[in-house]
Amino acid sequence: MYAVIESGSKQYRVSAGDTLQVERLSVEAGKPVTFERVLLVNNEGKITTGAPTVAQATVEAEVVEHIRGEKKVAFKMKRRKGYHKKTGHRQELSVVRIKEIKG
Repeated sequence: MYAVIESGSKQYRVSAGDTLQVERLSVEAGKPVTFERVLLVNNEGKITTGAPTVAQATVEAEVVEHIRGEKKVAFKMKRRKGYHKKTGHRQELSVVRIKEIKG
């Protein structure tokens, strides 16, 4: 059984026991979280799609920890002008473990 959820304007395919990194959630580490934006549920070959979400379908998860992603570097340069600009960004992430899919 698996489901497709939406979190932080991104879609993830999850099943029970999976661990994934999503954009930072406002939940403390060790606390449960519920994803209500379930777009698709596959239950042993029986596929239920939502328009836009599946009614009464939720995904229960637990926040394991909060981390920062790898550094992304943006380097700008204009040739022959002496212009160089280097900036970096690290995304704030939450690591969640999927407990169960309901619905």
